[in-house]
Amino acid sequence: MLGAAFMLPVTAQIRKPYEMTVNGVKVIVQPSGNEIVEVRTILKGGVQNYPADKEGIESLAMTALTECGTTKDDKNSFKDKLDKVSAEISGNSGMDYSTFRLNCIKSDLDVVWPLYVDALTTPLFDGKEFDRIKQDAINNLKSQASQPDYAINKLAKETAFAGKDYAKDPDGTEETVNKLTAAQTKQYYISILTRSRLLIVVVGDLDRNELEKRIQQLTAPIPEGKPFKLNRYSYVPAKNSFKSEKKDLATNYIEGVTAAPQPGSADFDAYILASWIFYDRHFLEVRTNNGLSYAPIVHVDGGLSPSTNIIVSTTDPDKYKAVLDRLVNKIKKEGFTSEEVKNGKTGYGTSFYYKMETNAALASALALNEVL
Repeated sequence: MLGAAFMLPVTAQIRKPYEMTVNGVKVIVQPSGNEIVEVRTILKGGVQNYPADKEGIESLAMTALTECGTTKDDKNSFKDKLDKVSAEISGNSGMDYSTFRLNCIKSDLDVVWPLYVDALTTPLFDGKEFDRIKQDAINNLKSQASQPDYAINKLAKETAFAGKDYAKDPDGTEETVNKLTAAQTKQYYISILTRSRLLIVVVGDLDRNELEKRIQQLTAPIPEGKPFKLNRYSYVPAKNSFKSEKKDLATNYIEGVTAAPQPGSADFDAYILASWIFYDRHFLEVRTNNGLSYAPIVHVDGGLSPSTNIIVSTTDPDKYKAVLDRLVNKIKKEGFTSEEVKNGKTGYGTSFYYKMETNAALASALALNEVL
């Protein structure tokens, strides 16, 4: 029910993970009990790494690592080698960090690993291919802008976090992305590719000594860089505020943003459970009992600047506000029942375990927990 990243307790592992430091980079290793290898190299910082007029630059850079070729392979040669062993190498950018991942069968790692190292450390940023992925990014932004759910979330973020890093969109805007060049984006990528920003997570059954050699090969050409520290910002609205945009739609899209505790703090787990219970109550009152919206949502964005988001589309916003006010006031006065808490904990546990069924999910949770 939570629509965004939130911190997961790392308890559902097959064997105890271990950690090591290679060339100053922390490496977290989780044995998997299967023949799949998942590797994630994390570049910390996310939207903290660039100014607002460069929104989208890190996302383009991470895409370019595999879509623009390397010094050894052009795009087609690179992808052909991956396709022969059905392996995956890809990158993406988020609010707090970017991820460059590898997924392959253990027996194919000797083939895939050199490609992964080359893409991360010697990307080509070919101008023609870069223009292609830039146009793809612009087309995607245009498509998103036509979707009300995306538009309301973007407006809410920009309003709630005005002047803060979380007002930035990792995907950028049409204006900011259109101005970016291959040379500019390559220079930016080189500037953030430092060991001080790196974290590496490995989920797979690999020999420790052999893995350490591979990580040494990966990190050796990367400069140490200046010490880097992630900024945390606890969002607390200074006052109630409202912003609207008129659009030719059949219904009204509304999103409220308020505070949430920091991941890892004493209140965070209890708050996540409370948000699950509130989601159910909100859905029951808004949709089932009053027919005001087909998909009312409550979710917690549990990043470095956490927030709580209440989202609804309705033709009767005044009635919705009255229903929401009554619901919130009732919870403030009466709290939650022991049965709700019991069921919420059961649902949370079930959700956690089924999300941990793949190596990719385990790697994602370990990386998220470490960053947060």
